[in-house]
Amino acid sequence: MSKSNTTRLNNPSTFILMGISGLEMAHVWISIPFCTIYIISILGNITILFIVKKERSLHRPMYYFVCMLAVADLVLSTSILPKTLGIFWFNAREIDFSACLTQMFLVHCFTVVESGIFVAMVFDRYMAICNPLRYSSILTNRMVVMIGLAVVLRGSMLVLPYPLLARQWPYCRTNIIAHSYCKHIAVVTLACADIRVSNYYGLSVTILVTGLDMLFIVVSYTQILRAIFSLHTKDTRLKTFRTCSTQLCAILVFYIPDVFSTVMHRFDHNVSLHVLILIANVHLVVPPMVHPIIYGVRTKQIRDRLLWVFTHKKT
Repeated sequence: MSKSNTTRLNNPSTFILMGISGLEMAHVWISIPFCTIYIISILGNITILFIVKKERSLHRPMYYFVCMLAVADLVLSTSILPKTLGIFWFNAREIDFSACLTQMFLVHCFTVVESGIFVAMVFDRYMAICNPLRYSSILTNRMVVMIGLAVVLRGSMLVLPYPLLARQWPYCRTNIIAHSYCKHIAVVTLACADIRVSNYYGLSVTILVTGLDMLFIVVSYTQILRAIFSLHTKDTRLKTFRTCSTQLCAILVFYIPDVFSTVMHRFDHNVSLHVLILIANVHLVVPPMVHPIIYGVRTKQIRDRLLWVFTHKKT
């Protein structure tokens, strides 16, 4: 290891990202699915935003929340994948210390934001199905904006201590991060100080956000499913359940890899480092690609509008 990477780095100017440690020889091949995922994520989420903007019948709270999810997915993908692809293609491993902390904030903040958006989307379905008479009076455009701001504020306030604490630690071991992006725990473990505050706070935020949000979603969907099965006609039940199943698919795509990644990183120390890094990447880059596909395929209004755009252009 070079001397510059092991000397005292109280205020390191740069960190070195290793990409997928242990699979450096395969970086070019790994970049192919990563690049494909990024292109699909960008095109898919921009398409969702375009369709909702153009189709007036989609100017409803449910689709406003879908747009919020699309924006969060775009930020999440763009905060990670361009730098990761730069590592894979050009060996551009250096990242400025401030840029690393900014990436750390964006990654963790918008992970929390997405979780909050799913809670808002479930609340929307709960009101529409379990309390339809009050739906329009409660979920007004003003309320949707306030919910969106609250979700972003919650994510920002909870994650802001991550970079603030990371900035104050002295870094004297190395400036090499065995990861493809500036994940909070991967950065602070490089500090030559007692980082239990950062460690415990990060774990607390993960448990608090994921635990409480998932609890709200489970309780809400218990009531939603009970209301669906109490509907009188089979067609109404199927139509309502189809709308909810689309949302459930998007939620599962987000939470299952997130929980799996957290458990593997914290509790399974027998897993190879490159496997942990791949899992950490998958749980952040795959949902932004899959979400627009789910809503595009399973939501009739979006699907019909998309088909109309293509057929209209051909005619």
